[in-house]
Amino acid sequence: MLWAAAALTAVAPTLYFWIVSILAGDYGSRSYISTYWGSCLGWDIYDRVFPRTYLITDFPLFSYGGAPLIVLGCAGWYLSLRSGRARLGRIIGRCVAAVLLVLNLPGFLLPTLDAALGPACLDAWGPPELFSAQVGWGLYDCLPPVLVLLAVRAPRRVFVRRGPVVRTTAAVLAVTAVVLLPAASAPPGKVNAQWELGCPGFGDGTVKGLSEADKRFLCTVRYDHRYGSGLEEWNQVSDEAVLDQGRHLCALATRHGGDIRARAVQEAPQASLAIALPSLCPAVTRAEQAEEERWQAESDAYVAREERACAAHPRHRPKIRPVRQRRATMWTEFWTIEGWEDGYEGNPPDLVKDLVGSGRGALAIWAADEAGSACVTVESYTRRPPLETRGWEEVVEVGYESPSGSLQLVGGEGPTLKGLTDRGPGSYRVRVHLRGRTLVTQVPDPPDGAVELLVMVFPGTAKKPVAYK
Repeated sequence: MLWAAAALTAVAPTLYFWIVSILAGDYGSRSYISTYWGSCLGWDIYDRVFPRTYLITDFPLFSYGGAPLIVLGCAGWYLSLRSGRARLGRIIGRCVAAVLLVLNLPGFLLPTLDAALGPACLDAWGPPELFSAQVGWGLYDCLPPVLVLLAVRAPRRVFVRRGPVVRTTAAVLAVTAVVLLPAASAPPGKVNAQWELGCPGFGDGTVKGLSEADKRFLCTVRYDHRYGSGLEEWNQVSDEAVLDQGRHLCALATRHGGDIRARAVQEAPQASLAIALPSLCPAVTRAEQAEEERWQAESDAYVAREERACAAHPRHRPKIRPVRQRRATMWTEFWTIEGWEDGYEGNPPDLVKDLVGSGRGALAIWAADEAGSACVTVESYTRRPPLETRGWEEVVEVGYESPSGSLQLVGGEGPTLKGLTDRGPGSYRVRVHLRGRTLVTQVPDPPDGAVELLVMVFPGTAKKPVAYK
């Protein structure tokens, strides 16, 4: 009866799915893909070993849950008993059970081991329902070999004390069951999605029990694209655990005046969360705001110094009267200040003599050694002005084609100088005078207002650039 029960238990799932598929008319299969970047002991073993077991389980003897192997083992056991060799029958039965246990026990033990290691390792096995199914079917597949062991057990009339190996094995299995089974039955920590947290751009959120600061912190950790796809090492950790670690780091930062750059904070195990702490930790928020105000005050003071230095330069005295003359301190983070007309933005031309370049509707003028400011004077003329080279280090003139007559000079910050092409659409010449390049490129800390530019724009049909100096 036990042999029959073992065979029926092994073949029952296959029969069940056959019947369900026939009744439902659905003969398709289902597959799941789980993407996981972590490293957990149980999953790593399963991933290395399980694909190789297909070489064994695909053999017909192991199909239908191992039912053919059980039937064959039952026949060997029965023939051994009939021939008076009961010991050989028990060996055959135990070999059948051992083979099935070796094939089926990892399907239960390995996911249970990862469950004991922490919630993050559960994600390697897919959603919670798939994890539960894995453990459940792993236990079920171990039932047929257990029934086989019961079928071939030797009858004992008196109590026999087991040996030390058997006792030790039984104790280890009992302790393992006590430790691992509660962990496997505990639900994994919740990781809320963007729409559940109400991250910016994803609605108001539906998650309950979290403050707005908690939600902002989790959104920053998991989904802030300024940090790639978030702080990826925390993607598999439950929201509750992330918040606990964030609060611990907040307390540590608070003891250091809210400074996330403090050594104790940077060396903490959860230090990668520091970048998201302003969303959660008031002390860090205040410290970051104070630092931003200090930096802004320094920046404003620097800008004011540069503007005062530019204003202190003598005003250019043109040899003929221009239509318009304007002065400004202009800034750049990428070497040049740009001139654009509507519809021609974003494609700066190459520079002639590394000073000025022009194209249809576009102009570029070197202004700083990568980043900085220049004291710019722009003059518009109705006719060609006299050439001036005295006092200037470089003088280069290029042709410029204005499609709309609306050329304007734009820096990274500060004012925009408009009205350069006074006669509207047409052909112009742009003459650029420069001094201060040598100073800013050769001196580590050049004085304020070191670079001076004089830009003359006047009508002219010549296209060829000319370097006067």
